[in-house]
Amino acid sequence: MKHTLALMILLAPFLSAQADTVKVHEHKFANGLKLLVKEDHRSPVVVSQVWYKVGASYEPGGITGISHMLEHMMFKGTHQYPAGEFSRIIAENGGQENAFTGSDYTAYFQTMEKSKLEISFKLEADRMRNLDLKAEELEKELQVVTEERRMRTDDQPRSKTQEQFNAVAFSNSPYRNPVIGWPDDIANYKVEDLQAWYQKWYAPNNATLVVVGDVDTQQVVKLAEQYFAELKPSEIKPIKPQQEQEQVGLRKLTVKAPAKLPYIMMGYKVPVLHTAQSESEAYALEVLTAILDGGNSSRLSARLVRGKQLAVSAGAGYDFNSRLPELLLLEATPAEGKTVFDLEYALREEIDDLKVELVSADELARVKAQVLAHDIYQKDSNFYQAMELGMLETNGLGWQKAGEYVTKLNQVTAGQIRDVARKYLIEDHLTIAYLDPQPINEAAKPAKSIGGHHAF
Repeated sequence: MKHTLALMILLAPFLSAQADTVKVHEHKFANGLKLLVKEDHRSPVVVSQVWYKVGASYEPGGITGISHMLEHMMFKGTHQYPAGEFSRIIAENGGQENAFTGSDYTAYFQTMEKSKLEISFKLEADRMRNLDLKAEELEKELQVVTEERRMRTDDQPRSKTQEQFNAVAFSNSPYRNPVIGWPDDIANYKVEDLQAWYQKWYAPNNATLVVVGDVDTQQVVKLAEQYFAELKPSEIKPIKPQQEQEQVGLRKLTVKAPAKLPYIMMGYKVPVLHTAQSESEAYALEVLTAILDGGNSSRLSARLVRGKQLAVSAGAGYDFNSRLPELLLLEATPAEGKTVFDLEYALREEIDDLKVELVSADELARVKAQVLAHDIYQKDSNFYQAMELGMLETNGLGWQKAGEYVTKLNQVTAGQIRDVARKYLIEDHLTIAYLDPQPINEAAKPAKSIGGHHAF
């Protein structure tokens, strides 16, 4: 108890200061582009990110993974800057750049010395509207993405299990599809598909420009105006809701794949901040997840790994910032002599505990302190600060939510945690996947991989 209290006292000035220091300047241009600027003068560096409101959850059948493919093609040049020039110019100016695609967004970023921000703006504004898509470049990049899929999913038994798990857990939510896309869809992309997707979504009125670092806000606004304000908006129609049908019973699947160890994955259908009846439910689920897996003293680690020694690893996860309802996930790898069924029983027991017993005041205080400390330490990074603002804005929650996290999390009670466990962590909304390890054929593994610009 003393350690927890000491940690809370230590964090108190940071927590109270944090709400006051989230000073974000928002500027909206006539063409619909939203600019968010957050000054952070601790080092002479600036992070610039462009977020587009499109990702895997926007894709219809037949072209799954096209958002990720387009992300790759965004480095293949415009009329003004041919293929490879974007990356070369950023590197020449001492910067770092990359991109990432998720279910609900695609984002591009550069980290530069503060005086180089104009270079980022010039290049990003150009490729927002002037991408030059060529069939021969697509042909090359298709090989890169196919190889990426093989390395990250097909040859990784856990990733393979997770992909199959999502496809079973969700009936009609687009979250059932992998971000990288299904192999057959990837193999059949045409330049016309990419061009149509680019024209539809890559526009100032579907983008958020986020700048965090050692900058002057008014100068950033002027610079953004110079490069982005004249870009033409697109007509963007809202996508269909695609709300997941209610699950009406336990779902189970087995994945057979070459692997050294078995593995179990469990997921309960839960709401997120965007869809919960009350926001407090999402915050309670966030704390509940941290109780299960929030560091070495958390329950899964203390009880299943060290205590009963049933698992070599065990974890939990929940993304409460998603655009659509999500899964609260549990995963574990059994210890030698134990089975996935031993783990299933133990994990279900942990969930039942949360439904019956109120979390003690001491444990709740400790878990909150750890979650809040993690949030504060992440804010030491300009990149993370920008990412938080961009993600919240793009997912439709609004960047202002960044400043509410600490307060709302602190308000979660033990009773609310028990209530959400009873309401949402029920068998009828549960999916379980078992990885059944098959012999590994070392001789069948390919000798090399194809390189390429990427993307995570």
